[in-house]
Amino acid sequence: MKLINKIFIILLCAAAIVGCKKSFLDRPSNSQISSNNFYKTTADVRLATASLYGGSHWWSWSNECWIPLGDVLSGTASFPYNGDLVQLFTRTITAQNNLVTKGWVGLYNTVAQCNTVITAIQQQADPSISEADKNAAIAEAKFIRAMAYYNLAIYWGAVPIIEDNSKLIKDPLLNRNIVSDVYKFVTNDLTYAAQYLPKTDEKGRVTTWSAQGMLGKAYLTMAGVGKSGGVRDQALLDSAKKYAGNVCKNSGLALFPSYYDVFKVQNNDNPESLFSLQWAGGVGYGTGNGLQQYYAPDRIITPQQQGGWMALAPTYDLYRMYSAKDTVRRKATIMLNGDFYPELNAAGGGYKAKSAGMKKHMVGTEKDNNLPTMDSWSSPEHNAMLRLSDVYLVYAEAILGNNSTTSDADALKYFNAVRTRAGVDIVTAVTPALLRTERRVELAFEGQYWTDLVRYSYYDPTNAVKFLNDQDATHGRISFTYDPVTKIATRDTIAPPLTLPATISSFTLPIPSSELTTAPKLAEPPVPYY
Repeated sequence: MKLINKIFIILLCAAAIVGCKKSFLDRPSNSQISSNNFYKTTADVRLATASLYGGSHWWSWSNECWIPLGDVLSGTASFPYNGDLVQLFTRTITAQNNLVTKGWVGLYNTVAQCNTVITAIQQQADPSISEADKNAAIAEAKFIRAMAYYNLAIYWGAVPIIEDNSKLIKDPLLNRNIVSDVYKFVTNDLTYAAQYLPKTDEKGRVTTWSAQGMLGKAYLTMAGVGKSGGVRDQALLDSAKKYAGNVCKNSGLALFPSYYDVFKVQNNDNPESLFSLQWAGGVGYGTGNGLQQYYAPDRIITPQQQGGWMALAPTYDLYRMYSAKDTVRRKATIMLNGDFYPELNAAGGGYKAKSAGMKKHMVGTEKDNNLPTMDSWSSPEHNAMLRLSDVYLVYAEAILGNNSTTSDADALKYFNAVRTRAGVDIVTAVTPALLRTERRVELAFEGQYWTDLVRYSYYDPTNAVKFLNDQDATHGRISFTYDPVTKIATRDTIAPPLTLPATISSFTLPIPSSELTTAPKLAEPPVPYY
């Protein structure tokens, strides 16, 4: 039986979750099952949806795949030793790649959890629970399911759509569904979420603005599917503009004043965060935020001084994207030799970087966070999957649409808001190339840049392929050294691993071999879902 079906059938039994606790972060264990005495109150329903924001089903994607797939594939980061990461860096990805398998399984695990909660609410919720409360809870689950499917479509293209786990018992060997239908499924879920989610909720929970922001992003992506020659579907661009613009103009939300401080633990779930995974410190391996454990540039800044096994190096190509004035975003995102961070290893006098490395998601030790229970596998950072600045840039891109440049007042207003917060000069016109660069530096090491390049490949495949190959031609996809005295960065002269030339197929990951072996229909041409 294929792995994804094993997960789904196990989860099918989990029609409800017990172990009610007061804190949003103290989610009940998914192994504690009691369908007979749960979903009796609105509090039960809220507890069930809280379980979807983090925990073991998000573990594989967030900790091991989100940044490698989003930033190593795109040439933002490199790691020369781990074989799976080297495959991403060199475009020699095989169906046996462990990161590819974990990404697929992790996202489908999340889909299955969402399906379980949706079905349980629909079938088991006590009549005393109001329709508004039930619809809002289903909307939360549909939003999170849409996020999982959006990433499945971005990375694997045509994938199986599953909204009822029980159907897998009757037919476990599924066909893939065409890419346009996967995105349609995403927008259907998000449209429901936008309608039934509240405008405000407790910190950490998604709202209608989360759903509308993601709708803008999904429609912007859909607008290029099946197109070529640099032209996107105008009606879908208009939908992206509508939803992203509504968030920008009517939500009452604003960018957090300091870009640097957005990523500090004390600012978890700030108003700029439209959807963040909810992690608790000290919960151990497999259920927490392990980004520091994997990618820290130095173990001295991690709890118990453990970790930093796969310290990701920013590439020279990323470094070149930062202008001379873009120091706030640069230092908040990547460390350079000589950079000083007083908030890391504060008890030891702070931390002085010894080389180029990733700063974002590095939140320090248990002492830095006043969290004695914090361990190396569970950082208290709530890493954002969707931020308001992302939606601002989506809105600007939707307005730009099929034009080569725009000076539209709204496009400039929100595009320049992102730049002003970063302390860089405003612009008087927005172009596609400028947007790609702005999104890259604003969202670096947030797993977004590959998403942007895949979106580019949908409607302008020739230039998207050239874009990847130009990174190699200029030797940008390699590490660099930085002299803090001369303030000069020098691309490393070591020979980089052999990189295969990019083709349009480079934008789609292979289906894991373990899936294909036991589910050969996945190798067949995709079929419509609608």
